[in-house]
Amino acid sequence: MALLDIQAKLAILADAAKYDASCASSGSVRRDSRQGAGVGSTDAGMGICHAYAPDGRCISLLKILLTNSCIFDCAYCINRKSSNVRRARFTSEEVVRLTLAFYKRNYIEGLFLSSGIIRSSNYTMEQIVEVARSLREDHDFRGYIHLKTIPDADPELVRQAGRYADRVSINVELPTESGLERLAPEKDAARIEGAMSDMKTSIEGAKDAAKRFKSAPRFAPAGQSTQMIVGADCASDRDIVGKASTLYDRFGLRRVYYSAFSPIPDASAVLPLKRPPLMREHRLYQSDWLMRFYGFAPQEVQGATDSQGMLPLDIDPKLAWALKFRERFPVDVNRAPRESLLRVPGLGIKAVERILSSRRWRRLRLDDIARMTLSVAKVRPFISTTDWRPTLLTDRADLRALVGPKRQQLELFAA
Repeated sequence: MALLDIQAKLAILADAAKYDASCASSGSVRRDSRQGAGVGSTDAGMGICHAYAPDGRCISLLKILLTNSCIFDCAYCINRKSSNVRRARFTSEEVVRLTLAFYKRNYIEGLFLSSGIIRSSNYTMEQIVEVARSLREDHDFRGYIHLKTIPDADPELVRQAGRYADRVSINVELPTESGLERLAPEKDAARIEGAMSDMKTSIEGAKDAAKRFKSAPRFAPAGQSTQMIVGADCASDRDIVGKASTLYDRFGLRRVYYSAFSPIPDASAVLPLKRPPLMREHRLYQSDWLMRFYGFAPQEVQGATDSQGMLPLDIDPKLAWALKFRERFPVDVNRAPRESLLRVPGLGIKAVERILSSRRWRRLRLDDIARMTLSVAKVRPFISTTDWRPTLLTDRADLRALVGPKRQQLELFAA
C-alpha cells in the first residue's frame, strides 16, 4: 500500500473518530518501553489527540477508526449506512504499523481504536482485538491501548479486548431507552447493559485474582467508560444525571463522557436542526464531578435543575444548588464537617482539605479563607468565620448576579 493511500485513509478515519468523546487515558499506568522509542518531531499529525492522566501528564493517543463504513443506520451518526460520506478502511496490519511508526517517532504514547460495524459485530470485534493482540504479543507494545467494544459481539470477543487493552468503552449512546429505540432501532439497551455488566464482572475477577496470584494476567486495569450523546433526543439534564448515576452504581464505570450532538450532513428529520449549547455539555461534566468527587447524591444534583429538568447555563450546578437551598447556609468553616464544606460554592477539594488541616491549630478568619481560594467573593455569602457572618447577604434577591460569572466570560465559553 502506497504511503499516500495510508495518509488518505488516516485523514478520513482520524476525522471520523473525533465524534467519539470516550477517549481518555486517566487511570492508566505508565509502562516501561522495550521499543527504544526515538526522539521525534513535536508536530502532532492527523489522528493524534491529547488526554490527561490523574498525575497531570498529557498523554498523546493515536485516535482512529478501523473503518467508517457501517451496516447500522443510527440517525445521529455521521458514519451511518445511509450517510453520504467518503468511506475508508484500514486492515488490522495497517493499524499496527501506523501505531508502531507513530510511537517510535515519539508522536504518541498509545492508541484509541473504534470502528463502524462491517459484515457483522463479531467480524468487526475480531479485527479490533487482532490489532491489540498483535501489538501486545507480536511487537511487545507497552503503550496505552483503549478499545471501543461492540456490545452485540460474542462476549468472549469482548473479554479478549479486556485482556489486551488498558481501558475498554461500551457506549450507551443515548440517555433513554425511548431515544435509542427511535434514533438507533438496531441497537438494544438491554444488550448494551448486559455487555457492561459482563465487563464489570471480568474486571472485578481480575482484580481479585491479582490479590491472590502475582502471575494473574491484567484485565482492563484502567476500567471501562461510556459515552452519552447530549441533545439528539428530548432527554433532559435531570434524565442524563439519573442515567449517569445508575451506570456508575451498576457497572463501576471509571468515566461517563458527554458529547453534545453535532448536526450532520443529510440529517434525518427526527434530529434537531442545531446543536445544543456547548455550555450544556460543560454543566453536565460539572454535575458528574459533583457526584464523583464532592459527595453529592444524584437527587441533589437533580435538585439544581429547573422545572424543565435542565441545569442553568449561566451558573455552575453547585452554585445553582446552593441558591436553591439557602437554608443550608452559612456554613461555619471552623466547625462544619467535610461534606458540608464541599457544598460551599467556590470551595474545591484542595481548599476544603486545607481548611480541615488548618483549623486543627487555630480559628480561621475570612483572610485565611481568601488565601485558600481563588475568589473569596464567591465563597463569602455561604460561610461564617471567626470575624465574618454574612447576616442578610445569603438571602439577597440579587445574590445570583453577585456571585455568578461575568456575562462576557459566559458568552466567550459558549462560543
